[in-house]
Formats: sequence, C-alpha cells, structure tokens
Amino acid sequence: MAKKKVTTKVEEPIVEETMVVEQPKVKVPEVKAKPKNTWEIKDRVYYLKGRMKPISRSIKSSNIYYFDEKLGYERELKYCENQRTVFVDEMKGDQRLAHIIFRNGALHVTREKQALQKLLSLYHPNRDQIYHEHKPQVIAESQLDWLEFEVEALGVAKDMDIDMAEAIMRVEKGSNVSKLSSKELKRELLLFAKSDPELLLNLVSDDNIQLRNFGIKATENGILKLSPDQRNFSWGSTGRKIMTIPFDEHPYSALAAWFKTDEGMEIYSNIEKRMK
Repeated sequence: MAKKKVTTKVEEPIVEETMVVEQPKVKVPEVKAKPKNTWEIKDRVYYLKGRMKPISRSIKSSNIYYFDEKLGYERELKYCENQRTVFVDEMKGDQRLAHIIFRNGALHVTREKQALQKLLSLYHPNRDQIYHEHKPQVIAESQLDWLEFEVEALGVAKDMDIDMAEAIMRVEKGSNVSKLSSKELKRELLLFAKSDPELLLNLVSDDNIQLRNFGIKATENGILKLSPDQRNFSWGSTGRKIMTIPFDEHPYSALAAWFKTDEGMEIYSNIEKRMK
C-alpha cells in the first residue's frame, strides 16, 4: 500500500514595516561677513615732501573736491573744527573754517581729530604730492625687504667664482676691474652686494653677463676691435669685420647675443684659444 506524501507548510515570517519619516531640511541662511573697517583710530603724523622744511606751510582746507566712486560725483570738502565730517553736503549748522598748517615740515594730528585725519589721509588732493603720512609699518616692510635682498646678495657674492665676480664688477667699474687683485675684486663685490643688492641679484640672473665680459676682455687684449662709431666688431690682427652691431643696441650686449649663434660660437672658440 503506497504511503501518502506529507508536505510541511513553512510559514514565512511576518516582517513589520516601519515608516521612516524624513525630517524637513532646514535651510540655514548664509551669514555674510561684515567688511572689516581698516581705518584705525590713532595719532597720526604728516610730513611735507622734499628737502625744504619751511617754518610754516599751509595747504588748502576749503574749495577742494573729492570724486566719490560709490556716489559717482565730486563732493566738496572743507575742514571745519565744529563739524564731524569734511563733506560739505553732510554738514549741519554753522561751518567754522579752520586752517591746516605744517610747522617745520610736520603736522601732528591727535586721534580725537578724526575729520582732519581722514581729510589728510584719504581725501585731500595734495596727499602724496605736497605731503605724505608717516606709516612706520610700511617703512618697516620696505626695510625688511631690502635687508632680505642684502642678505641674499651677500651670500651669493661670498660663494661666487672669480670669473663671474669679474663679469659683474665690470658692469659697475668698467675696465678698472682688470687692475684689481682677486682679494680686491672680492672686497668690491661684497661692497657692491651691500650697497645695491637688487642690482647684483639681477646681474647674476643675466645669462649674457659673462659673454659680455668675455667680449670686453677680448677687445682689451686686442683680439677684437670695436670701430670708432661703435657699429662693427672686427679682428684686431687683420681688421676683417666679423659682425655688425644692430642699431640702438649696446655693442657688447649685441656681441654677447651674437656669440650664441652658430657663427658666433665658432668665433668664441677661436677667441678662447687665443686668450689662453
């Protein structure tokens, strides 16, 4: 007798669905940074420009104008001690005009006189022409840049080989460099680095400076000859012309550039052998 097949029914687990409620996104408003007020309330000093420092010198305190970029028109300026502003269109009540006078070339304005300070520092048409504001921070930054130039130039000069030193000092002293000993040349180079560090660093980065020096030495030794009108270079021994100097160019700068051409490189090698 065949047995009945028993099938077992497996019930699937009931999965409870949970509703996910999305939180509404809150838009955070952008906060714009407030522009920094660069004007500093402090005592200020103004100096007349130039070497002359008269006992007293007055500048205009009225009938002057400032073009306002934001408003797009010229605004009349006037310095009045009883007003908080120097713009005539903003003044209220009586206008008691005051003078602006430099004593012995200087004008000290205390921090309380903000109207006068702003007139002199921001709006006056004679600013940086007749007078300037004393700014210690700007002076310090300029001096720092110069000192950094000086330190760098002295380091470069100290480690420079004698041929490069001669090439650079020839720019400063001309043919007198040939008479200097190596120690004298080194001393002059260090003094030059201290007195004009920026120029020395520019000369060091000039690719043609050594080629210029080479051409000058070749001329001093009679291997090359520069024509009286400074228009041609020729061989000193035969007088045969080797190059024409382009119009409005320095002879030795043109010669240095020419040495880099195919023809010039051959002449350079020839001169180099004769100078040994």
